[in-house]
Parts: sequence; C-alpha cells; structure tokens
Amino acid sequence: MNKNSLQKRILVAAAICGALGVLIGAFGAHGLAGFLESRGLDAETIAKRSDQFDVGARYHLVHAVVLLSLAAVPFGADRIRRVASWLFLLGIVFFSGSLYLLVVFNVPKFGAVTPIGGLLWIFGWITLLGLVKNRDVSDR
Repeated sequence: MNKNSLQKRILVAAAICGALGVLIGAFGAHGLAGFLESRGLDAETIAKRSDQFDVGARYHLVHAVVLLSLAAVPFGADRIRRVASWLFLLGIVFFSGSLYLLVVFNVPKFGAVTPIGGLLWIFGWITLLGLVKNRDVSDR
C-alpha cells in the first residue's frame, strides 16, 4: 500500500469517526435524557449517565480530529502511521463505545472496558513520536 492510499484510508476513517461522533453527540445533547427517562431512570442517574456519555462523545471527536491530522502529516514511516491510526480507532471503540453501551443499557460493568481504550490512546500518542524519530529516507 502506498503512502497516498494509506492517507486516504485514514482520512476515510477520520471522516466516518467524525460524522458518527457528531451524530452520537447530538443524540446525547438532544435525546439521551428523554431516552433514559423513558427507561425509568431517576434524575440523579440520568445526570450521571449523561455526563459519562458526554465524555465518550468528546473524546471520540477529539480522536477523530487526531486521525484527520494523522492523514495530513507529510512525513513518517507508513508502518508507524498505520499502527497509530489503528490504536486511535480501537481507542474510540473501546473507550467511547464502552461508555455509550454503559449509558444506553445502564450497565456499569461496561465501564471496566473503558480504561483499555484509554491505554490504546496513550499508546497511539506515544507511537506518534515514531513519526518524528523514524522519518522516511525520502523525507530527509
């Protein structure tokens, strides 16, 4: 896979993650409270779950922008770019996804998965350092 192809794939992933982040965030802002209320949750639980959902959506969108930035970085080894993008994508799934499931189904056990997503993001951010340290020969 050449660099342009990889950058296009990361850009597509960023676009999908960004669109889903906005959609999910809009649901959280405009429909979540009513949904949780219809499931019989009390006001205190609804407030707590809404905050958890907001954290998931916020970090989801932040990392969609990180993916977009990763597609635009003009240097660095493709292998490192690919690994970092997968770590950020999986971080969205595990971190934000577990919070979305926790809130929608009101099952706190899903929160046990959330730190895995956080660790994936940390590893993704650390992996980005490799783009600077291991620049392609053609970039020098």
